Amino acid sequence: MITIAIANQKGGVGKTTTAINIATAMAATGWKTLLIDLDPQGNASTGLGIPGSARESSSYDLLVEQAPLAECVVPTAIPGLDIVPATVDLSGAEVELVSVQDRTERLRTVLSGHSGHDICFIDCPPSLGLLTLNALNAANTLLVPLQCEFFALEGLSQLLQTVERVQQRFNPDLGIIGVVLTMFDRRNRLTDQVADDVRDCLGGLVFEAVIPRNVRLSEAPSHGLPALVYDHSCPGSRAYIALARELIGRLPAQRKAA
Repeated sequence: MITIAIANQKGGVGKTTTAINIATAMAATGWKTLLIDLDPQGNASTGLGIPGSARESSSYDLLVEQAPLAECVVPTAIPGLDIVPATVDLSGAEVELVSVQDRTERLRTVLSGHSGHDICFIDCPPSLGLLTLNALNAANTLLVPLQCEFFALEGLSQLLQTVERVQQRFNPDLGIIGVVLTMFDRRNRLTDQVADDVRDCLGGLVFEAVIPRNVRLSEAPSHGLPALVYDHSCPGSRAYIALARELIGRLPAQRKAA
């Protein structure tokens, strides 16, 4: 199973929207897909229509209690897409894990050897604490959503420094599969400038697909649906489909499970 962490310590950059829709797009192309909601807010779970009553086992149990992965997986309404939902209990996980010896290895341990899915996405919280560290330690690679705004590059440099430290201390194989520009507004000249700066700085690491500001992307979670299901023809949905195509092209060759 290929494991991809979706992370950026800056909030409001489209991490969860990207996680929901890229996971949906991958499932639609035939990949058996797992999404792990590692954000205590549980927005990815809500955005995929998972009610609180269906979250008997969650990513908290996965991390803190080391519950078997199979016990925490909940099917979604999207064929081929499963989720490990999050509950508010996860907000206390970092405090509970501080004194645990293998506190940075918990997620990697429970995912190790899992073969029930082709690909796993981890929706990280907007911080660089133990939850995100567990995700980076468990992941093969990192997908970075980057909002097209003034402070974007500063936050990105901090994240890249963290990735380097994780590579040195915990996960030497961690790579960055790409940076995706989000909340792109062609009417705003600053947006174009930021996008150009990011491409000048990171070159081919930046995906060609750009996620626009789109009201349908914002409306979809309130209906418990990915935008690709809520309105598959809107600009945001088309952008995530294009992103999925690019992502597949960057993934190592792997035979999908039957």
